[in-house]
Amino acid sequence: MPGMLEGIKVLDLADEPGLLCGKILADMGAEVIRIEKPGRALTDCYGNRGKHALSLNIESPEGVDLFLRLVEKRDILVESFAPGYLASLGLSFDRLREHNPGLIIASISPFGQSGPYSQFRSSELVSAAMGGQVFLNGEAGNPPLQPPVPLASQLGCLNAVTAILLAVRQRRLTGQGQYLDISIQESSATALDHVLVRYFYTREIAQRSGSFNWNHTMRIFPCRDGFILLTLFHQWDTLVEWLDSESMAEDLRDKNYLDEKERHIKLDHIVSILEKWTLSHGVDELVETGQAMHFPWSKVNSIPEMVEDIQLNERGYFVMVKDFNGNQYKFPGTPLKMSASPWLVRPLLPLAGEYNHAIYAHELGLSQGEIKELTSQGII
Repeated sequence: MPGMLEGIKVLDLADEPGLLCGKILADMGAEVIRIEKPGRALTDCYGNRGKHALSLNIESPEGVDLFLRLVEKRDILVESFAPGYLASLGLSFDRLREHNPGLIIASISPFGQSGPYSQFRSSELVSAAMGGQVFLNGEAGNPPLQPPVPLASQLGCLNAVTAILLAVRQRRLTGQGQYLDISIQESSATALDHVLVRYFYTREIAQRSGSFNWNHTMRIFPCRDGFILLTLFHQWDTLVEWLDSESMAEDLRDKNYLDEKERHIKLDHIVSILEKWTLSHGVDELVETGQAMHFPWSKVNSIPEMVEDIQLNERGYFVMVKDFNGNQYKFPGTPLKMSASPWLVRPLLPLAGEYNHAIYAHELGLSQGEIKELTSQGII
């Protein structure tokens, strides 16, 4: 079955913070052409999987002319240059629209195209810090910690994909493209969820909570062979009876603990008792018994354990991908299943310039002599 974006053609000029956007569009069925400077290798296998690779130097006048010819036959342009960079090359939104009124341009940048920070130099950690994520990450009473994955830019890419899908739908109604300005800082701040709502309405400033969840109703505990995520107050009576059956409840049977406010006051004491108990058990034993008793508990998987997880493998989440040399690699798959327009993993890793002949010779009609001359000049 064709993907949701079958027939949609995309030019991808994004660097590392924006690579995920084009990858998702490719998985949705679009033809995504990744443009790199001649001689530059494709180093991000995950972010470029499923794309085609075209070499083109858009900083040269000849490269700009070729790029404009490409734009005429494309639906979407994704880029993550500094604000104003494309315009400085003569590739402003207005000029691109002259060549293709239906073009949708998605610009992914650290702070957006406007505002006092728009020209600031940035990085993944800067975006996460300015967007509030770093402040909340870490142990209570200790300095903030860097998030372990590039969550801020990934959120920016997901918002870019959402905006692109909406713009494609709008274009079907109006025939017109539009400009999409995606800020990674704003994407990061949007994901703070209840943190901002609580601050706006109660002036409560959320704090780092380490192994607790935000309202201290769940916590990660060590076991003999790993870690488990436990609810602290869910089905309190049942939990205390379980500990008591193993002579490990200590004073938790006291009626004072039936009051949830009292439990919050004595949270550190409760945690110390529960930690002694979890350390006397294996993770799988507690999870299996807890789930049977309707406790929403889970194992904290290590990365190898997550890769071997029976749920992910039963649903076919991990896939094998080939490169042009026939080598196979395991990759993460897609996070959702669609019955009529599947989101599929494109099973090929591109090589730098592998799409040059298909585009320059067949689509744009350049002669072999012209291609040779442009190659010698470092334009393609």
